[in-house]
Amino acid sequence: MKRVYLDHNATTPLRAEARSAMTAAMDVVGNPSSVHAEGRAAKMLVERARVQVAQLVGCKPQQVVFTSSATEAAALAVAQKARHGGVFTALPTEHDCLGVWSDKAPGRDLRGLVAISAANSETGIMRAGARVAGSGAGYSTICDITQMAGKVPVIYEDVTPSYAILSAHKLGGPKGIGALINFTADDPLPILRGGGQEMNRRSGTENITGIAGFGAAAEAAARDVATGRWEEIAYFRSILEKTIASFSDQTIFVGKGDVRLPNTTCMLTPGWKGETQVMQMDLAGFAVSAGSACSSGKVKASKVLLGMGYDEAAAGSAIRVSLGLGTTQDDVMGFAQAWGARFEKHQRRAA
Repeated sequence: MKRVYLDHNATTPLRAEARSAMTAAMDVVGNPSSVHAEGRAAKMLVERARVQVAQLVGCKPQQVVFTSSATEAAALAVAQKARHGGVFTALPTEHDCLGVWSDKAPGRDLRGLVAISAANSETGIMRAGARVAGSGAGYSTICDITQMAGKVPVIYEDVTPSYAILSAHKLGGPKGIGALINFTADDPLPILRGGGQEMNRRSGTENITGIAGFGAAAEAAARDVATGRWEEIAYFRSILEKTIASFSDQTIFVGKGDVRLPNTTCMLTPGWKGETQVMQMDLAGFAVSAGSACSSGKVKASKVLLGMGYDEAAAGSAIRVSLGLGTTQDDVMGFAQAWGARFEKHQRRAA
């Protein structure tokens, strides 16, 4: 049975460009901190990738700090509040890597950092105008551009955020490598102390292979955005939603009237548990999810949807379908037909 992967917001297949860059990097012997020719060759790979990531997200290369993940990048940024005082505030709709650090409810005290996602990983809903939020009077912002980068242009408001975070495996790079984009004048306070790598911002010998793959993926992703490749995916998404709607007038497409990522559908079908839908579609050969990959293994309603005002029953009936550049119209139609057949069986059982 052919498998169809429709969970690209969780992780993406490795791009050919990233694979080639990583294979080449494995043959580079030197440590980037060494001053001899071999060390300089390794350092060159790191700095090239820094430029490639900077060009994707619209920052200066020296503002890119390589980390093990977007989660670590978030922790590195949040650690600054201890230096500057105040609190860290995150809406309940933020990803767990940001929400876990929140000190108090939004709107109480804006000193310190405020987390604002450019695009929500579960619903695909983007900020108004699809722009990255800047910092305001009395507070700084950390913006999660993990889902946005590589799908739509990264455009900032008049004032840039204090920090942005992203991860390679969301845009065709390898797992286990991410970046903090530091727009502030101060270097982040290191969480990992040691040899002073990454310009004393994050110690530990650099993951050259992962960094090289990240850079190559970022360059390829920027090219795809510039050439409009995601427009076709947005068209496939519209076909998906229209076909699903032809089977079920009960299904709610979250954020359909809002600006969304071109690849993401979050659909609620009241009375039909999301985890049941995921298992049934998996058996049918389609990989989808019931929420973000960090929390979808937990049997509970999505905190994102609860935070948006949906009740437990509605939020518990959600699944997320996220397309990739390799997704075809046949893939989308195959999923919709398979889902429709199982929805009809669900209705008969519920009658």
